[in-house]
Amino acid sequence: MKKLNLKKIMLGALLFVGAGSFAQDITGSPSQEVNEFQQAFRLGFGINAGLPVNDDFDAYTFALGGDIRLQYDLTRKGSITLTTGYQHFFGDDYTVATPGGTVTYEADDLGFIPIKAGFKYFVWEDRFYILGEAGIGIAVTHDETSFLWSPGFGYANDKIDISLRYEGADDFHTDQIALRFAYGFKL
Repeated sequence: MKKLNLKKIMLGALLFVGAGSFAQDITGSPSQEVNEFQQAFRLGFGINAGLPVNDDFDAYTFALGGDIRLQYDLTRKGSITLTTGYQHFFGDDYTVATPGGTVTYEADDLGFIPIKAGFKYFVWEDRFYILGEAGIGIAVTHDETSFLWSPGFGYANDKIDISLRYEGADDFHTDQIALRFAYGFKL
């Protein structure tokens, strides 16, 4: 229970920082800022590679997946995102200590479809950003659904987006640290 509360506190803090970013002063001429920026949708296609992390047992060796992210630019620095795709954790044997000794189990693979909404905010030179997302993961290899949350940071230009994120999955019994490479464009 303590782990779940810590995750919610971390997610809340990230969302609070992102929401507070709208209160920043705009430097320069307001009319110049309005004329140069146009709100727009962007679409990105990404490949994800992850390392599962868990305090209780090591049931998975690595994770691979792909995603599609729709992004709407609210301001020059802030955007909202909607991400979905497929993520696959590859199972492995793991050992659990019991009062009678140790028991070895074989973990089944875990595949799920994430559906997440988030906020992306550029913090340095309109290239480096922080991102917070939350949503659900619908398992396709098990009969489970899990709350997902994922803070991260990355680099993006007009076409390329590279990011690193921590993704927590409360009911899948594993979290991950994932690297994402994506290609994106304006719609």
